[in-house]
Amino acid sequence: MATRNTGFLKGLLAAATVAAGALAATPSLAELKGLEIIAPASPGGGWDQHARTLQQVLQNQKLASGIQVVNIPGAGGTIGLAQFVTAKKRSPSLLVGGQIMQGAILTNKSPVTLDQVTPLARLTGEYTALVVPADSPLKSLKDLLDKFKAEPGSVSWGGGSAGGSDQILSGLIAKELGVSPTKINYVATAGGGELLSQILGGHITVAMGGYNEFAPQFEAGKLRPIAVSAPERLPGTETPTLKEQGVNLEFVNWRGVFAQGNLKPAEKKELSEAVGKAVASDEWKQLVKQRGWIDLYQPTEQFTAFLKQERPQIEGTLKELGLVQ
Repeated sequence: MATRNTGFLKGLLAAATVAAGALAATPSLAELKGLEIIAPASPGGGWDQHARTLQQVLQNQKLASGIQVVNIPGAGGTIGLAQFVTAKKRSPSLLVGGQIMQGAILTNKSPVTLDQVTPLARLTGEYTALVVPADSPLKSLKDLLDKFKAEPGSVSWGGGSAGGSDQILSGLIAKELGVSPTKINYVATAGGGELLSQILGGHITVAMGGYNEFAPQFEAGKLRPIAVSAPERLPGTETPTLKEQGVNLEFVNWRGVFAQGNLKPAEKKELSEAVGKAVASDEWKQLVKQRGWIDLYQPTEQFTAFLKQERPQIEGTLKELGLVQ
């Protein structure tokens, strides 16, 4: 969620460091056979990237074999979540999710919630980039916000599903500007591929998502970042933060992994330890750094507590923005 100080983010990072260190002494594990990882979004987005990165590391570290990633897009991950919960027992099986799913469950009034799965591990966080087409007449965040303040409906904000972190951030930016969040023209997409199509095709004014999701388009000269929701500029980039440009906000979007509900203790332990060993590996750490993610690892118990604390905060924000009753 958004914050006006760095204490919360520093606390997350400190906890992640301690948790990762504790994993180093874990003994070798038996290899998981035929693991399935559900990415409840289209290929190319953050959840898909996390699923495939986890697949790569688990396989390379000999923690699992025969790993298959399955994409089930739609409704902010709730379609994939529902299929994950209601499907006949598969063993072993994982579901990638994140902050967006917390909001989508509320806005879609999903009958299936995260109470019906097992929180296995929080993995990473990522700051949100605001990007425009390279040939956009909007050269800076100021240009975008001036246009938005003058005529809110003329700016279309593209991002992930309704009620997700991107829409929440757009609403928080509007509040900072003194514009009613209800005036935001928000265009929800099913994942990174669809969002890229929208922004590259000129169908939306600005796109929001993880910086790494847009990086190939930056390098190709097709998209241009105008702001990032980090407390300071990301390493190796020149993109100014929201704060640098007069919007007093920081915002981080987390991603995690879940197992099916009602696991036997031995099954839960096996999956939790496999993921824990994967994220403690040098390979995972290098890939996290390469992709511009933040290591926010939490094991099962801490992740479960975090989710219970975050849900009412997200619900309160969505009510304030007029997205849920």
